[in-house]
Amino acid sequence: MLNNKVTDLFKIRYPIIQAPMAGGITTSQLVSEVSNSGGLGMIGAGYMTPEQIREQTIEIKKLTTGSFGINLFVPNEVNVSDKSIEIAKEKMEPIKEELHVQQDESVETFDYDQSLVTFREQIKVVIEEKIPICSFTFGIPSEEIIGELKQHNITLMGTATTVLEAIENENKGMDLVVVQGSEAGGHRGNFIKDTQESLIGLMSLIPQVVDHVSIPVIAAGGIMDGRGLMASLCLGAQGVQMGTAFLTCVESGANQIHKDAIMNSAEDEVILTRAFSGKEARGIKNKFISEMQKYESSHFGLDKAPD
Repeated sequence: MLNNKVTDLFKIRYPIIQAPMAGGITTSQLVSEVSNSGGLGMIGAGYMTPEQIREQTIEIKKLTTGSFGINLFVPNEVNVSDKSIEIAKEKMEPIKEELHVQQDESVETFDYDQSLVTFREQIKVVIEEKIPICSFTFGIPSEEIIGELKQHNITLMGTATTVLEAIENENKGMDLVVVQGSEAGGHRGNFIKDTQESLIGLMSLIPQVVDHVSIPVIAAGGIMDGRGLMASLCLGAQGVQMGTAFLTCVESGANQIHKDAIMNSAEDEVILTRAFSGKEARGIKNKFISEMQKYESSHFGLDKAPD
């Protein structure tokens, strides 16, 4: 039997959460199909405007009567120098020429204060549209926002990559915590320690977190099938969150080239890189990463970056 606290809390048949992958992957079709199949579909809203969140929420409600949720990025300050931007543009030029890419050369400056305003507006839409489940990555929202969401009976999930981060999520009022092992694809949600200090394998991390928190633990990172689900449950997790496994679905908004690369890659082709955003992410090694890798840490100057 797979019924437990998570299935009861989310009103789902299986303790399986489709990871909220930002950037257009979590289409309305993907989210609704997962929910209709008994799992929990999640909107990856990290890059979405409040208006886009509202539009997609309305669309999903027409496609499913099942539970679904949303993920938001907690704003963080970012230090970026003009010199770093110029170096990055210079190193990108040969690649753009090879691919015949033409784009606006201007770079939009990150405004932390504006990101806080946008985040607050996203929260407002979540409340107004009565999205029942909201998860957070790259930190924990303020006590005020947590309290407001709970007043509207919205279930809250945090993200952690270490025991300390999991404890912090519980202390701040999260109802559940998604524990990301070092195997997790894309960006990981570490927010207390640096990436290198947070690279703990999932199967050793799960029991350590379970021993230190009382809220349900969701396992994430490298889980692709029922074996990973059952192993996670045996170690004390109440459910799993799967990203790459859903990324290749027909309903996913990922580019077909991206899907093909995942289906045809081997385990030793996956690496951690800062080439895409300045924050380390796990992806499949390709020519772009190889060309940019030597400039990642010393030239880009990005301490933190969004997923």
